[in-house]
Parts: sequence; C-alpha cells; structure tokens
Amino acid sequence: MPLSRRKTLALIGGGTLFAAAAGAGTFIGTRTPLKALAPWDMAGSYGDARLGALSYALLAPNPHNRQPWLAELQGEDTVILHRDPDRDLPVTDPFARQLTIGMGCFLGLMDMAAGQQGLAVETQLFPEGEDGPVAICRFGAGGQPDPLFAHVMERRSHKEAFEARPVSKDATAALALHARIVTERAEVETLRRIGVAAWQTEAATKQAWQESIDLLRIGKAEINAQPDGIDAGGAMLESLAAVGLFTREAAADLNNPGTKGVIEETTDAITGAPAFAVQVSDSNTRIDQIGVGREWLRLNLAATGAGLALRPISQALQEYPEMAEIYAEIHQVCAPDGGTVQMLGLLGYGTRTPRTPRWPLETRLLNGRNLT
Repeated sequence: MPLSRRKTLALIGGGTLFAAAAGAGTFIGTRTPLKALAPWDMAGSYGDARLGALSYALLAPNPHNRQPWLAELQGEDTVILHRDPDRDLPVTDPFARQLTIGMGCFLGLMDMAAGQQGLAVETQLFPEGEDGPVAICRFGAGGQPDPLFAHVMERRSHKEAFEARPVSKDATAALALHARIVTERAEVETLRRIGVAAWQTEAATKQAWQESIDLLRIGKAEINAQPDGIDAGGAMLESLAAVGLFTREAAADLNNPGTKGVIEETTDAITGAPAFAVQVSDSNTRIDQIGVGREWLRLNLAATGAGLALRPISQALQEYPEMAEIYAEIHQVCAPDGGTVQMLGLLGYGTRTPRTPRWPLETRLLNGRNLT
C-alpha cells in the first residue's frame, strides 16, 4: 500500500523535526537509535542521590533539544548548575530567554526526582549574577513525593497534528494551575492566525530557518553520535537520505517539495489545534524565566496525566527583527496589561510522540564523569 504524504514527510514544529512511522518490521527496529534513547532507561539507576535526580532532570523539555545544562558536583550534597553557552541559539533566541526557561524545566524535574528520594533541594539562583552559574543546589532531608512525577516517563513535547476533538474546560481544570488555557473559539482562532504567521515568518527568514537545519541529525548514526538538536530518523528518512533526496541542503530550500510539505504540515497542525496554553510573567528577569520553566514542566506533566498532548510553538515569542511585528501582536492579545508572554503551546488530543534522544548523564557533568 502506498504511503501517504503525512507518513513520508518529516514535521518541523516547536523546534523539533521527526519522521512519522514508515516501513515495517525489522528494518524500522534496526534504525532505532538505541544509544541515544538509553538515558531514559538509565534514569534513577544511580546510587548517588544527586546523580539519580540529575538523571531524571536531563529528560526535561528544552528548546530545540539543545540540552544546555552542565552540572558540577561539589562536596557531598551540592550541585552547581551551569548553562552551556556552546548550545546557544543566537538567531532565534538571541537573549537566551528560551534556553533559560529550559533550565527552569531541568531544575523543576531535578527537585521532583529528589523528592521521590525524600530529599529537598535548597536552590540559590544566579548567585554570581547572570554571567555566572545558574544555580547552587543543596540536597538535604525533608522532601516529599510529587504526584506529577508519576507522568515523567510518559511526558513528551507533542510533535504532530491533533485529533479533531474539542478540549473542554473540565478536561483542562488541572492545567489551569500552571498556565492560562484558551478554549474560547474567537481567541483560539486569533492565536492560530498568529501562530501560522510566526511559523511562516521563521521559515521565510533564512538565518532562522538555517539555525534549525544546522541542528538536523539525519539517521541513526548521526542521532546516536550527537543526540541533541532535531532528530530526523526512521526507515523512510534514512532511505531518502541514502539516495540523496533528503539532505540539509534540500531541507534549507524553501522551493523543495519536501520542505514545502513540511511547512504545510506544521501550518495544518497549528490551524487544527483545539486549544492553547499561554504563560505570561509580570516581568522578564532570569528568575522569572526559571520560574516559567518550572511551571511549563508541571503543565506538560499535568497534560500527560489528563490524557492531553502539549506542543510548544515558540516562533511568535522569538526576539529577532523579522518577528518584531508578530511579537508585538501576541503581547497585545495575551498580555494587554503588560508583562512578557513567555510560552505558547498547542493543546489537544493526539498520538503519543516517541522518546526524544538525550546525551548520557556523564557527558553533562563537569566532574565526576566516571559513574561506574
């Protein structure tokens, strides 16, 4: 049976590209990047409480899957957390706002994982200012398990279109603790329009589009060797790559039929979103951004627990010149009384996204790399 375009095209959206399942049986199994996915199975398997918490934390959502965290073990009870500047996104995230939100997701998940062990984490943010460490974290007694932790291993950032099912206020009641959930038709349509305009603007902005293209990891070997960025794996994409039909050069060409399909597929996903999640902060300090990240993680986990899928779409919130008009409009819509729109997400029902590749814990440690 011939494959539909949806099964043969990759989807780029919210900073992620992946191949929908294609082909069959043994070949697909052999193309799974097991090495890159191993950190999911290793989570919680370390004897040291800090390493156990960190092994879960590195599964946190983060922009373009850059995994910008570096942890430094100090003494018997302390972790000093740094943001790795080599993983910056200078075009689409010039002020590292989104990456700092990702660091907040990391800290939130680390705290949850410590709580599962009966430990509490005392965190001092930016002790040396914004140019120094992100946090000094001291582990001690007194932590409590968090009910949302039950969804950590099933949590994903959704990457496909949504089912044609409405999302009710009852279904999102638990999510309202962490974001404003938009289900009213008029505002949903406005956010869809803004989301599509932002997505198409990013695609048409050469440097912004190229930033994503440069982060493509095409095929099992590349994904295993560098398990960050935008994973483009699976039997179909590897077959296309093998015959030269799927390359970074082709993906960068907006006139390429495959690239046009990518843009159209993501446009359809945005226009088909039944609901949105919006996070706004009163100010826009680094501490605000960390706090937003903690809440985005909790939102994602709560959505998982409610059987919903959450897909971040960050384009309208990006701070480069070509996006300025759209950035201003979304702030007029979502923060009319002031503040910063920090996160925007599509919300609905959808099939589960596969696990996303991760660097192993030892590569994210500044010391104590030998974990055996």
